[in-house]
Amino acid sequence: MKIVIVTDAAPPQVNGVVITLTTLGRELGSLGHAVHFVTPASFRTMPCPTYPEIRLALFPGAGVRRALDTLKPDAIHIATEGPLGIAARRYCVRHKLPFTTSYHTRFPEYLRARVPLPISVTYAWLRRFHGRAERVMVPTASIQQELQERGFNNTVIWPRGVDVEKFRPEGPGAPADAVPVDGRPVFAYVGRVAVEKNLRAFLDLELPGSKWVIGGGPQFEELSHAYPATHFSGAVAHAALPAYYRAADVFVFPSRTDTFGLVLLEALACGVPVAAYPVPGPLDVIGVEGPGVLDHDLRAAAIGALRISREAARSHALKFSWKHVAQVFLGNLAPIGVAQAAGARLRANGIQQAL
Repeated sequence: MKIVIVTDAAPPQVNGVVITLTTLGRELGSLGHAVHFVTPASFRTMPCPTYPEIRLALFPGAGVRRALDTLKPDAIHIATEGPLGIAARRYCVRHKLPFTTSYHTRFPEYLRARVPLPISVTYAWLRRFHGRAERVMVPTASIQQELQERGFNNTVIWPRGVDVEKFRPEGPGAPADAVPVDGRPVFAYVGRVAVEKNLRAFLDLELPGSKWVIGGGPQFEELSHAYPATHFSGAVAHAALPAYYRAADVFVFPSRTDTFGLVLLEALACGVPVAAYPVPGPLDVIGVEGPGVLDHDLRAAAIGALRISREAARSHALKFSWKHVAQVFLGNLAPIGVAQAAGARLRANGIQQAL
C-alpha cells in the first residue's frame, strides 16, 4: 500500500510526535508498505509564534496539491492540525477522498497557556477539523473518552511504543559530568522545556539529591536562570538520551496535558521508575498500580518511586511494541480504492433499483 502521511511536525524537531511518526514510517516499510511524508521541509516556513523551534509552512495549498496529485496514494493520513494538515484536509474534502487523522496534542490547553482564548472555541474548531475524517486516531482510552465527551464521534485507539533495544538498562554510561558525585538520588525530567509541561511543579519540589532537566525549548533560558541548583543540559540528541535516562533514579513527569508521554516509556525501558500526576497519559501508561507512583502530591510520588525496582520498570516497558503500533495504524486507515469501489457499488445498486 502507498501511504501518505501529512505532518507539520517533522525533523529537525525532536518531540514525541516526530519520534512516533518516524518510527511508524520505518515499521510500515519493514511490513512492505511505501510511506511518503509531506512535511515543512518542502515549503517556505516561518517560526511558530511563541515556539520558534517549530517551523510552519507558508501558503502550502499548491504544494500539498501537487504532492498528492503526483503520489496518488492508496491512503492519506493527516497527522497534525497545522497549515499542512489544513491544506491536506481541504484537498481530500474537495476531491471526496477518505482520510484519517490523529490527535497527538492537547492543542486547546497548550494554546490557552499562551493566548487568552477560551478552550471551548479551540475544541469547536478541532471538532470541525477532525469531523470529516473517517477515523481520528487517539493514543489512549482516557483521551478517547475525553474527546467523546466533547462531541468527537469518530475516534479509534492507536497506541504508542518504545524501542526496547535502544532504550535499555545496560549500555554506555551517562556523560562524565552528568551525575554529581554527591548528587544521589537523581530526579530527572526529559522533554520540551515549555510552559505546557508544567516544569515549575517539579522544580519547586524539595527533594534529596539532585534534579536534572534534559531538553530545550522556549522556557529554557527563563527556568535555567530561575533554578540555578538544577542541572539543565539543553537539547540532547535522541540517540544520546538512553545514557541520561540510565543515570537517573526517578523520572519525574509533571505535565498534566500530554495525551500520552512517550518519554514515560523510554524511561521505563531504561529501568527508571516514574513519578507523575494521576492524569490521562500517565494513568494509561503506568496504571494505578505499576512501575511508578501517581499522586496529586508530586513530591510524594517522586519519593515513593524510589522504592520501585528497575526490573519492574523494564518489565512493564516490554509490553509495548512498535510493530504492534504499526499494525494497529494500518487497521485504522481508510484506503481510497476501497472507499471508491464501495461508492461505485452503491451508485450501481441505486441505478439498478431505479430501473
